[in-house]
Amino acid sequence: MTAIDAYIQAHQAAIGLVILGLMFAGFLTERFPAAVVAILGTCVFLVLGILDEDGLMTALANPAPYTIGAMFVLSGALLRTGAIDAIASKIVERAGKHPRLATAELFLGAFVASAFMNNTPVVMVLIPIMARLAHATGTSAKRLLIPLSFVAILGGTMTLIGTSTNLIVDAVARDEGLPAFGIFEIAPYGIVTAATGALVMVLFGRWLLPEGDPETLYRSEEHTQFLTELAVPPGSSVIGRQIGTIPALRRARTKVIALKRGGRIIRHELPEYAITAGDHIVIRTDVVELMSMRNSRQFEVGLGAANAPPANSETVVEATIAPSHPSLGRRLADIPFLSRVRVRILGVSRHDHVPGPDLPNARMRAADRLLVTGSDDAIRRMYENPGLLGVGQTRTRAFRRHRAPIAIAALVAVVSLAALDILPILTAALLAVGAILVARCIDAEEAWGSVDGNVLILIFAMLAVGAALEQSGSVAMVVSKLGPTLESVPPWALVFVVYGLCVLMTELITNNAVAVLVTPLVIAIARDLAVDPRPLVIAVMFAASASFATPIGYQTNTLVYAAGNYRFLDFIRFGGLVTIFVGPMTCLAILAFYPN
Repeated sequence: MTAIDAYIQAHQAAIGLVILGLMFAGFLTERFPAAVVAILGTCVFLVLGILDEDGLMTALANPAPYTIGAMFVLSGALLRTGAIDAIASKIVERAGKHPRLATAELFLGAFVASAFMNNTPVVMVLIPIMARLAHATGTSAKRLLIPLSFVAILGGTMTLIGTSTNLIVDAVARDEGLPAFGIFEIAPYGIVTAATGALVMVLFGRWLLPEGDPETLYRSEEHTQFLTELAVPPGSSVIGRQIGTIPALRRARTKVIALKRGGRIIRHELPEYAITAGDHIVIRTDVVELMSMRNSRQFEVGLGAANAPPANSETVVEATIAPSHPSLGRRLADIPFLSRVRVRILGVSRHDHVPGPDLPNARMRAADRLLVTGSDDAIRRMYENPGLLGVGQTRTRAFRRHRAPIAIAALVAVVSLAALDILPILTAALLAVGAILVARCIDAEEAWGSVDGNVLILIFAMLAVGAALEQSGSVAMVVSKLGPTLESVPPWALVFVVYGLCVLMTELITNNAVAVLVTPLVIAIARDLAVDPRPLVIAVMFAASASFATPIGYQTNTLVYAAGNYRFLDFIRFGGLVTIFVGPMTCLAILAFYPN
């Protein structure tokens, strides 16, 4: 053994704390992503010999990251099948008549969805829907998006699977010898936390949430929408039905602009018109709905020559009109492109403006985006066309709405099997993933793409760091220093201390890192003081998710921070007040409801 090795072995507890301090500095400065900082910290522990191979493999064997990965896939299946979008769209439909009720229903839907699936994709899906709700109710989206993130965070605290933080804390606690948490064990505390947060947002939101132009975010979403036409072929199942009764035309992402019938263009009282064969329905919709409609047998989507391929051809590409295109200013129906190449134009999009009056008569402008389908040879010729820029296959997929019941049933099965202790949650989640893949609710590539690799890498790395701190004696050193100080603190006050410490750390660094680092520490302190560690672990669960005061402590905050063009101060002003009320009430709920 060299002198360096001997020194490291003799002082490894202190060295472990120094490495941890440097990692905290890395988290705070954000010069590198949190996952990179965690990986570098793990590497340092390995190089110094503080973390051995057995400790590393123990960290990698922890079931929490695998469960979180499986839940990511299940969340992806719910999004892919349009289950979340369908619920939200029905709510937005009622916004015109009952704006307050529709807003409350959408927030309630976000809350319930976040209790059973990862809340980050929930917020991602609901941001554009919130923009439409704001437009329909005449409310600024700035007054809705921060509450959306907070509601999703509060929903995640209702169940063990509501947030990855809960699963991590549970896994670390089990490694420390504590019994596993039940899927609804934390629900009583979550109800108090959610009720407090909701009350604060309702009472103080009108004064503390920022104002903004009600149209701003809505208009920012408009450029992603496409103008298209739906031709009604003979024998279509929609013939004889009123436009307002067709589900595909009532969704929040879609707006019917006009009905073309017998040379007339009808623009008023459209929902009352019964559809006849040969009608052309002019709509504005987004790429996802457009891709879904092209697979429907109810309509023929888009514009094409007589020999054009069907709308549901396999290959779909997006292309941008170049400023040098020779057909600028001409109608889409007149451009030679359609007659020379066997393609079908599914839709056209224009930034901050809706082209028109309909698809054939829309005049081409530079920077217009076309969504086109055709044969492989036709698509190849598009790539070679100098008048088209950025030609590439679209990554957007159609909703698989007919498989939504399977995806929902899979999630319900996971919750039920885990809640009734029939199967461990990891086993149930993996079986559900297998079921939705076999049922084609989501393709394999999309399933893996729905997994947030940064989150999983961060969790694995921080579990390894936690193992290194245990092996090195760093945790024991901290406990020995804090033990005498905390001996005089009554057990009930420890809940407040732990919660406050975790909240402060969560606002500054990533919540998953806080969960991994603090959980074994509070368990060790509780055992040293001869008190029950479980209430303290529950406090860590809630505090590590209670990131309201900054946009950087939780992913959903970061999403709405960018989408709503907020200032940092907006979160501090409103989120700080939510934190002040939610924290003490959560701690009181833990003390009141936890069985002594």
